[in-house]
Amino acid sequence: MTWETAPGFVAITGETGAGKSILMGALTLVLGERADKELIRTGAESCSVEAVFDNADDERISSLLDRHGAEPCENGRLLIKRVVSQSAPGKQFVNGSPSTLALLRSLGNFLIDLHGPHDHQSLFSREHQTNLLDRFAGTEKLSEEFTKARSTVLRLTEEKNSILRDEQTTLREVDLLTYQVREIEAASLQTGEEETLLAKHRIGSSARRIAEICTELAAKAVDSEDSLIAKLEGLSRSVRELVRLDPGATEIEEAFQASFGAVDDFARAVQSYSSALEENPIELPEIESRLDIIQSLKRKYGNSIEDVLIFGEQASRRLNDLVGRSARRETLDEEISAAKEAMYVQGRELTELRTRASATLAEKVRAGLQELGFARSDFSISLERLDPPSPQGNELVEFLFSANPGEPARPLRSIGSSGEISRVMLALKSALADQDDVPVLVFDEIDANVGGEIAAKVASKMRALGRSRQVLCITHLPQVAAAASRQFVVTKQVVDERTRTLLLETSGTSREEEIARMLGGKSKSALGHARALLNGAG
Repeated sequence: MTWETAPGFVAITGETGAGKSILMGALTLVLGERADKELIRTGAESCSVEAVFDNADDERISSLLDRHGAEPCENGRLLIKRVVSQSAPGKQFVNGSPSTLALLRSLGNFLIDLHGPHDHQSLFSREHQTNLLDRFAGTEKLSEEFTKARSTVLRLTEEKNSILRDEQTTLREVDLLTYQVREIEAASLQTGEEETLLAKHRIGSSARRIAEICTELAAKAVDSEDSLIAKLEGLSRSVRELVRLDPGATEIEEAFQASFGAVDDFARAVQSYSSALEENPIELPEIESRLDIIQSLKRKYGNSIEDVLIFGEQASRRLNDLVGRSARRETLDEEISAAKEAMYVQGRELTELRTRASATLAEKVRAGLQELGFARSDFSISLERLDPPSPQGNELVEFLFSANPGEPARPLRSIGSSGEISRVMLALKSALADQDDVPVLVFDEIDANVGGEIAAKVASKMRALGRSRQVLCITHLPQVAAAASRQFVVTKQVVDERTRTLLLETSGTSREEEIARMLGGKSKSALGHARALLNGAG
């Protein structure tokens, strides 16, 4: 079924059981409410609902779509589709993009305000009543700022409490980290230092044998009768005679002379090495002490100098964090005090504005209730002081209503009559019409249990609401239906042994007949009455 509704006040009528509830079921699906698989037609695997909203170019909607990664509206048109399946998880789409039920519910807050005869729980909620008063007072922004300020106070207070709770543990950890960082820093470790020290230790441990080897090498090279130099000198006469006999043997002579230089270089190298050891003797106790320090740090903090240094860096960072946390505690009191002052200022302003607006709103609702037949009813708004404040402010709103003189005003949730609460809600909606920016209002038989003159007044209110927004009303009251600018009738039709529900617009003579049916029949008097209602509404 496809239904292209109309702007203004639209009435939906039909016999009891004709299927008007299908419309409400479809709307609740679009709004992201729980899917009842009984909505699926017998024998079908799934059902789907699509809704198109024109003029949906609200910045809040655009921002919401952007945050959820959905496609933006094109030419201000928003398309929502939801599919409910018997066997598979449901699916939902916004402007063709796969979506979540949370997005549908959030969009619904900006698009449709739906009310039924038993659907007043939100109106009974004191939090919702507080929101309604803020909407009327124009303090929604201030209320949001108060909520943020309160959250800041709670967050900072919890941060302070957390620091205080962990203070003893923190102090112990600071002491330990301070010791560890100082110990590692005092050691002044260097990468590769341990290998160098171990090499020096090996040399120092063998100093006597190294000296003996150096003496032996020097003796065999130059300092003994049997040294290399002495042997080379013994060969020199033979080399000179060879060159005298054959001048072409100069290459041999040059190589022989080079060997003298090589032995001399060798001897000087041994002497230099030996002298260096004598001039700078390796102090084994110092090396062993340094190696003991390194081994001690490795046992505590890692398997190598590199590991110890890394541990020291990490401990230093952690120490800085903890010291900063302690310093943070000293500034938290000032921040908490400033945040509380901001919250108190906003809270006082919010209380003042709500107090003034509550009197004005109550007066408007009382006037609306008088128009709806409560000639001597009373409606008031109570502001209950809260300590500590709630996220909504320093007070909580309570709507109070008394239908008859002499009866004490009671909270709306105490009202037992659906007719009474329906009219209270309609009076509230009328009073909030200028502030309520939801473009579509849906009323599902909220005019139940009223009739006669009251029905006419309900109709007038609905018609007035329809001047500023789209109002869809499922009704059994002819007075209400006649006041609508357009009327649609729900009927049942059996085709091929299957029941189908049809929704068709009625106008002219057929509308007169539908109004007459709602009046109780299609007699001439009923038709005349229906005609009079339609003419009077026009």
